[in-house]
Amino acid sequence: MGGGAALGEGEEKVTAEKAAAAPPADAAAPPSATVWIVTANRGFGKPAVSEWHRLFGKTRASLLSPGDVYRLEAEASRDQVLRRLKESPPIFLRHVQPADAVLPPGGAEETLAAVAAAVAAHPLPAAGTKTAVQARRAEGARAPLAPIAPIDVKRALDAVLEKRGAVPVIRGMEFVISVYLARDAVYVGWSTPADNLSEWSGGAMHFRKEDEQISRAKFKLMEAEAVFGLDFAACQSALDIGAAPGGWTSFLLEKGLAVTAVDPAEMDPSLKGRPKLTIVQKNAADVQFPDRTFDLLVCDMSWDPLRMAELVKRLLPSAAPGASVLTTVKLLHGKAFATLREVERILAPELELIRAKQLFHNREEITCLWRRRS
Repeated sequence: MGGGAALGEGEEKVTAEKAAAAPPADAAAPPSATVWIVTANRGFGKPAVSEWHRLFGKTRASLLSPGDVYRLEAEASRDQVLRRLKESPPIFLRHVQPADAVLPPGGAEETLAAVAAAVAAHPLPAAGTKTAVQARRAEGARAPLAPIAPIDVKRALDAVLEKRGAVPVIRGMEFVISVYLARDAVYVGWSTPADNLSEWSGGAMHFRKEDEQISRAKFKLMEAEAVFGLDFAACQSALDIGAAPGGWTSFLLEKGLAVTAVDPAEMDPSLKGRPKLTIVQKNAADVQFPDRTFDLLVCDMSWDPLRMAELVKRLLPSAAPGASVLTTVKLLHGKAFATLREVERILAPELELIRAKQLFHNREEITCLWRRRS
């Protein structure tokens, strides 16, 4: 029996200390403050800002886009901010970009030339560094920035990088140059993917929909595997609680696991007869399994979160010590932090909360990774 999907951290080839050698931040901010562009899922900007204030104190917050992108300040150095974010990984802050240079907007050509000049003058990235340019534009940004498309920024900066000898890439980057085109300013930052909390632009992790894909719920499990550093293929057997129509079940089968799917509803017909799949068409409250049967439990039920927690707790004896448990917690009443604390209380002491995160593919929910205690 395996010990659950393993957590891991990749090595950074470009240090945060090097990235700190950047132009000064917004002159309008207090001298001791650093400026950041942070992104949350749509509708969850307020809890994201609340997380920031808990970490760095009550500082100015300005909404830059209806898509829940904010300009935030911290009375802390760049290194201090990055260290605190690593020590206390945020739930709702999906992406963080340092605002190392803040440029006034101008005409399209003038703005592109100013951004290119700022990047050309910066000492990083070094020659040979795999570097991604990630440019975004605020929704509804008015002229003169409106004519500038993110692809225009990328093309201009890729040309600068190639002259320097850096290697422009889209994935697998060692370094990121982030550009955010807001209504009244252009924010440019130099960082690593780990500094940004994601290697994806704005933390928006996209997957291609397959022709025979059962549901988009599969994307949540794929993203959780990447964000939490999991390796589902390292597991042997999984219990999928509330599995229908089978989006998560299908993904775990693809990973080679034996899956027991429990749900009173019908599973997708494409799953019928699949090797290594056992379908139990019953309510999860009415089933029981031998102790230590599974090294992975997953649950993505659209239920009241406290009822979900009670149901998962009832089936926990079937999880092996050290097994990973992955659940989504529906935020039905808007009290996100209180809901998570109550779910954690119900699942203790059997489960230890390893990480909670609102993934890009989550909607009115967060995804939680737990570990079965011995």
